[in-house]
Amino acid sequence: MNQRLKTYFNQNTEAAPLAVFRIFFGLMMCFSIIRFWANGWIDKLYIQPGFFFSYYGFEWVKPLGNWTYLFFVICALSSLAVAFGYKYRVAIVSFFISFTYIELMDKTTYLNHYYFISLLSFLMIFLPASHYYSVDAWLNQKIRHQFIPRWTIDSIKLLLGIVYCYAGLAKLNSDWLVHAMPLKIWLPGRYDLPLLGDLMQQEWVHYGFSWAGAAYDLAIPFLLLYKRTRPFAFVMVVVFHVLTRVLFPIGMFPYIMIVSSLIFFDASLHQKILATLSKWIKVPFEIFQNNTVLSQSAWDGRRYKRRLIMAFFTIQLLLPFRHYMYPGELFWTEEGFRFSWRVMLMEKAGYSNFKVVNKQTGERFYVDNSDFLTSFQEKQMSFQPDFILEYAHYLKKHFESQGHENIGVYVESYVALNGRKSQPYIDPEIDLTQEKESFKHKSWILPFNDEIKGL
Repeated sequence: MNQRLKTYFNQNTEAAPLAVFRIFFGLMMCFSIIRFWANGWIDKLYIQPGFFFSYYGFEWVKPLGNWTYLFFVICALSSLAVAFGYKYRVAIVSFFISFTYIELMDKTTYLNHYYFISLLSFLMIFLPASHYYSVDAWLNQKIRHQFIPRWTIDSIKLLLGIVYCYAGLAKLNSDWLVHAMPLKIWLPGRYDLPLLGDLMQQEWVHYGFSWAGAAYDLAIPFLLLYKRTRPFAFVMVVVFHVLTRVLFPIGMFPYIMIVSSLIFFDASLHQKILATLSKWIKVPFEIFQNNTVLSQSAWDGRRYKRRLIMAFFTIQLLLPFRHYMYPGELFWTEEGFRFSWRVMLMEKAGYSNFKVVNKQTGERFYVDNSDFLTSFQEKQMSFQPDFILEYAHYLKKHFESQGHENIGVYVESYVALNGRKSQPYIDPEIDLTQEKESFKHKSWILPFNDEIKGL
């Protein structure tokens, strides 16, 4: 085994696929930031709210008022520099830090594809993505290499494979496969789609999409790996993600996955892409065709890069299974739900009515959540226990600052999951200000009165 690994890590391959990936990644990230700004979402999500939900351990990451725009400027400029391969190491580190900071500013905006971009940009810090067809390679012949270690390209394929496979495994549950939930709730709402609108009302379509989605996620990485099935698999990728984009408003993620899947193709395709690009921008492609090899010893840096990336992937393989450390139904408690590639598996709606009590006198009053939260924040808070807990502590601090004493905060909460009737969610007898956020199980979440079978 050790000899096989040693042989693998000493193999080299054409650098063109990594260069094409770098260019498309950088351009799409720049477009995404511009789109986010143009739609007014920076102001709506990070400037207007008076309160922001934090990730545990990252409470110090907050929007900075109008200075928040600076993070988006840095993110956009660094993504362009990544695309061009200019000052690549500085650019990709700047992009990773600025993008991840933006992602961490408010937990309300969590999306799986934001997490994916942060992971991918972190991984790219340690890859020789600027050694071929880049401004850096154009200006510095010493770093110009046509061949690079094979594992540097395979690491991106592995990350994409993890995303797909874990998303597929997560769909192997009774709600998704047996009850076609939550697609049975979502798809009928797309009655206005040309040609597809009537089909979206059919129950067999809901089941067909559920089963096809699970099969697609589980199979597509392997179909992309093999040359014979690769063209068919890429067509599947395009059809699947275009259809997903039509049916659901999930931003740039479908296009990112389509472009990313190109890295599975042979270097000959990427050479053609770069040669065509060279004609458009009047850059002599031949100077990059120098047959030089970036040696493994020169890139390893005493092997720390490989070891760091191996640790990175070990975490990615284990983290999605952390929910087994908690009792109760995952979809109900959501303990271990985030950062595990559980994509579009739930339709959850909640109602949370907070009661502020003077524990000495018994005086009480109820909170109008709209006084403190945007409608989007209130919606997300109403069915996620860590949101509810953080908001309760915020209410305590707020009302203490107004002169109230001996404050306890209680919540009457009801949640409906995947078409089920609403059930009591949080123990109404628990003073949430006495509970602290941690990685421990939240025992004040009431039991789920049903069972969802699955991984």
